[in-house]
This record gives sequence, structure tokens and C-alpha cells, in this order.
Amino acid sequence: MAGRRHIVIEGPIGVGKTSLARRLAASLGGELMLEAPEANPFLDRFYRDPRGTALPVQLFFLFQRIRQVEALAQPELFSTLRVADFMLEKDPLFARINLDSHELPLYEKVWEALAPRPPVPDLVVYLQAPVDTLLFRIARRGIAHEQQISRRYLERLNEGYASFFHAYDAAPLLIVNVATLDPVHNDGHFHVLREEIARVRGGRHFFNPMAAALV
Repeated sequence: MAGRRHIVIEGPIGVGKTSLARRLAASLGGELMLEAPEANPFLDRFYRDPRGTALPVQLFFLFQRIRQVEALAQPELFSTLRVADFMLEKDPLFARINLDSHELPLYEKVWEALAPRPPVPDLVVYLQAPVDTLLFRIARRGIAHEQQISRRYLERLNEGYASFFHAYDAAPLLIVNVATLDPVHNDGHFHVLREEIARVRGGRHFFNPMAAALV
């Protein structure tokens, strides 16, 4: 990964982005920059009552993410590789899904007033998976409040991410289908994906391994 200082792993809830970011950072000797959803005091209530708590949960995440990416503007922090499990630009994606017609304009005004300018990653790895795979992995990891996430919500997230990355061209992009790939729990799968990540140097790339070709 020579020359890279900022890799982002992105994708919908349950796809494995945080666990992959941890494993990739450990493998490459990089630093981690992870979201901290457990710090959001509104999140558990949001999954129980989305309409009543969507705006505070969204604004909390927005301010949290901005604080985190502000640190990347300090040049000394780029002396080593930084692997993140989020990009700030995806925040409006969640806002459009979660907020109603009265809340969304307020959120957009806050976004415009803050005018965030996150640094451009050297590479974005977008993990895709069908909803059944996401539901299985959410159940497997057993985080209590996530068990309340509905199939329809995950469908909307998948649609939102697909639309976002269809238009994304700010950084090199690797789109990975993880329906048959489990780089978190399978060493062979992880090494195959790590090699693919190392090969990407620019533009848009797709990695859709067949199950039969994986170890």
C-alpha cells in the first residue's frame, strides 16, 4: 500500500466495514479512525422510535463525524496510514433516508452552515451485500439495538449507497460484492481482498469473486 495515507471502508449497516477496517489497519500497521455509534445517546431510541428521534440522532452523528475528520487536516497525522470505517460525505445519505420533509431542510441548512471540507481519501472500498446477508451478519454480531433494524430500512440503505457511489468520482473506488466473501472471518478471503486493494491505483473498479474461486 505504498504511498497511501487514507483508506476508507464504506457500506451499509452489517456489511462488515468496521471489522474489515480493523483487520486491514492491523495488517498494514496503520492507524484506525472509527465511528463511535455507542456514544450517540439517541441511537437506541431511534431504532425503537425512528420518527421521534431521527433529527437528534442525525445531528449528533454529523457533529461527531466532523470532529473526527477535522483531525485529518493536520499534516502530521498523515505520516502513517489511516484506515477509516466512514466518510463524512455519506452523512447526507442517511439524512435523506431518516428525516421527514420538515427535518431534512433544517439538516441541510446545518450542513451548509458548517461547510465541511473532508480530505479526499487515497482509496474508498465500498462493500456491497444483499439484504439477507446484512440481516444474517447483524444477527451474528448480536448488538442489541441493531436487532430491531427492519428489512425495509436495510433495503433503503442499500439503494441509497448504490445511488451515492454510482455518482462518486472524488477518489479511486473499489466496489466489492461481499455476498460470498467474508474477509473478516476467513483468512483466505481477507488476503484475496487485500491483494485486490493493493492493485487499485485510480478510477473505478469492481471485485465480484465467485464462491467457487475462493479458498
